[in-house]
Amino acid sequence: MVASSSVGLALLLLCAPAFAAQLECRVASVTRGDTLMCLTVDNRQELIRLRGIDSPGRKQPFGEHARQHLADLAHGKSATVHWTYRDHHGRIIGAVWVEPVDCPGCGHTLDVGRAQLASGMARWAQRYASQQPVEERYAYEFEESEARARRTGLWRKFKESSQTQAGQ
Repeated sequence: MVASSSVGLALLLLCAPAFAAQLECRVASVTRGDTLMCLTVDNRQELIRLRGIDSPGRKQPFGEHARQHLADLAHGKSATVHWTYRDHHGRIIGAVWVEPVDCPGCGHTLDVGRAQLASGMARWAQRYASQQPVEERYAYEFEESEARARRTGLWRKFKESSQTQAGQ
């Protein structure tokens, strides 16, 4: 009986996602299309890198557009961050959820990383897919493929997207 309980516990631990922490905060600033600064309830600043996506840097083509889109989604809003670790820079790597603009009172139901992918403002960081929960991984892969198919955001022809950015 003890051996089967131990085996069952071991299987449960192997199948369960890594322990995830949750952080409640307010988005104070957006530094790029995949990174933001949150202010916690005890006034600590936390730099958050959105898990599973990669956007261009501010000085790269489309970078400022991606940063502004994330700011439109999240800046000044209360947020819930689901995360499991910090990277070597001390940033929290996680998914950030906010209340959608078009649904006041809905709560934190918008995953801003997924929204960045859906609008073509970022790429799915496939090389880090193993760090994402399975459901999130599939959703992010789908959103990128849909944005590519619609040729939106980053997936427009380069000449068109660089002209759009220059005209902002």
